[in-house]
Amino acid sequence: MVMRSVEQVVDQLRDELGRVGVTLPSLRVDPVTTASEVPYPLVELGRCNMDTAMRLVAVLREAGR
Repeated sequence: MVMRSVEQVVDQLRDELGRVGVTLPSLRVDPVTTASEVPYPLVELGRCNMDTAMRLVAVLREAGR
C-alpha cells in the first residue's frame, strides 16, 4: 500500500516537472527505504546536469513570486 502511493507521488512529480520543462532522469522511489519491516519510503531525485538544475531554479523562483 505504501509503495503504491509513493509510486503515484513520483509519477505526479514527474508529470508536473515535465509540464514546466524539467526532467529529472533519475527520479524514482528509493527501493532500500521500502524494504524494511516498517517502510519509510523516500523519493530519490537523483542527479541532473547543469541545464536541468538551472531550469529547476527558474521554475522555483517563478513559483515563489
